[in-house]
Amino acid sequence: MAGREKITAVVMISCVMAATGGLMIGYDIGVSGGVTSMDDFLVKFFPKVYMRKKEVAGLESNYCKYDNHGLQLFTSSLYLAGLIATFFASHTTRRLGRRPSMLIAGVFFVLGVVFNGVAHNLAMLIAGRILLGCGVGFSGQAIPLFLSEIAPTKMRGGLNILFQLNITIGILLANLVNYATAKIHPWGWRLSLSLAGIPAILLVVASLLVVETPNSLIERGRLEEGKAVLAKIRGTEDIESELNEIIDASCIAQQVQHPFSDLLRRRHRPQLIVNVLIQVFQQLTGINAIMFYAPVLFNTLGFKSDASLYSAVITGTVNVLATIVSIYSVDRIGRRALLLEAGVQMFLSQVMIAIILGIKVTDHSDNLSHSYAILVVVMVCIFVSAFAWSWGPSASLIPSETFALEVRSAGLSLTVCVNLAFTFAIAQAFLSMLCIFKYAIFVFFSVWVLVMSLFVMFFVPETKNVPIEEMTKSVWKKHWFWKRFMLEEEEDDEKERSKRGADV
Repeated sequence: MAGREKITAVVMISCVMAATGGLMIGYDIGVSGGVTSMDDFLVKFFPKVYMRKKEVAGLESNYCKYDNHGLQLFTSSLYLAGLIATFFASHTTRRLGRRPSMLIAGVFFVLGVVFNGVAHNLAMLIAGRILLGCGVGFSGQAIPLFLSEIAPTKMRGGLNILFQLNITIGILLANLVNYATAKIHPWGWRLSLSLAGIPAILLVVASLLVVETPNSLIERGRLEEGKAVLAKIRGTEDIESELNEIIDASCIAQQVQHPFSDLLRRRHRPQLIVNVLIQVFQQLTGINAIMFYAPVLFNTLGFKSDASLYSAVITGTVNVLATIVSIYSVDRIGRRALLLEAGVQMFLSQVMIAIILGIKVTDHSDNLSHSYAILVVVMVCIFVSAFAWSWGPSASLIPSETFALEVRSAGLSLTVCVNLAFTFAIAQAFLSMLCIFKYAIFVFFSVWVLVMSLFVMFFVPETKNVPIEEMTKSVWKKHWFWKRFMLEEEEDDEKERSKRGADV
């Protein structure tokens, strides 16, 4: 079947439109760092931070001038709200379908943009971020699942990464907007926050126009409609093999009344452990600390305001280009190989950054020399590029293709929740950690990069070119470590059936 699949226009258009949710998430990630470095924004909402930023040099550690829990809450509240929303998204995605969840996400995004754009006090600002966080929770749960289920097997990785590509494009656009609006006084920050309405509206429109996935339709008892959609998106009537696989998986899914409790069963444990740890490790790379606070970070290191925003634009551009590389390589090279290569690249670049800052940036230095400043930006770009073609897309791709259908929605909900929990923790703690650890913050993250690379080497199987409904049989049951969980549960089930037969 895989060889006869066509890359139809319906699939391509649906995937591109659904991935616009990533554009919204990326813009929200990128815009906060630039806005929080703008003086007009700080004067209105965080005057203490503004006063500290303008203090006479030598009175405050250079690494500590942005350390403020309220300022961190502005960024992190989005992810705390997303963490809670994802549990509601799991129920909606399973019971109502993937499209309604994307529509709900779009509505939350639009409302959040309105609150942020007209905010006159900190409460309105945080309320807007919470609404945006609800959008992140729904879109982060529904869109990767939608993309994995609608994409042909041979292109599932590349099409799924469209979501991550749009996140990186959103970050870059936010950096470009911040660079321009920083010169507009005193309302440039409002323009930056309000322009998020464009991708928000795009997601609403996309969710109204895309088709529902065959998996979702069949799972909800709409067999004929699901069959028609499957034939349409595959561009062929020869769909019996894939249709039967979806029907079989759907029958198993219908028997599961409590997917979150079933997720804890032994046969689902390998996927659960691997996918949860992938979310944890992704955040412990330190990538979001850089993406959230890129302008603030560069400003802290002595870059002038324009230079810090300009450097953030450079790293954002690298992020987009490297994600495009991932689209072309993930289904050829494989998920596991990219993760391992990136681990080496990220470890070395972070160690180099720590060495440069440890030698050249003191607590009270006002500037980094031009040559060393360029070297820091280059090392950050090397780190970002490695992340963008590996851990960035894989954290949503691998869970969306490895969980069995009966627990897929619950599994994705849990992994998104874990990701958002650690994203919130890093966003809330980073500026304080920077103040405490100083340059050693990069050593801290590099140690975790080493740990997670070892984890991938021994425990993460390769999933490229494996049909999504055959993942358990073809991947997990053949892995040197995880196969014992599958086989032991099968043995227990067989003993239970034999016991029932004997009782009868």
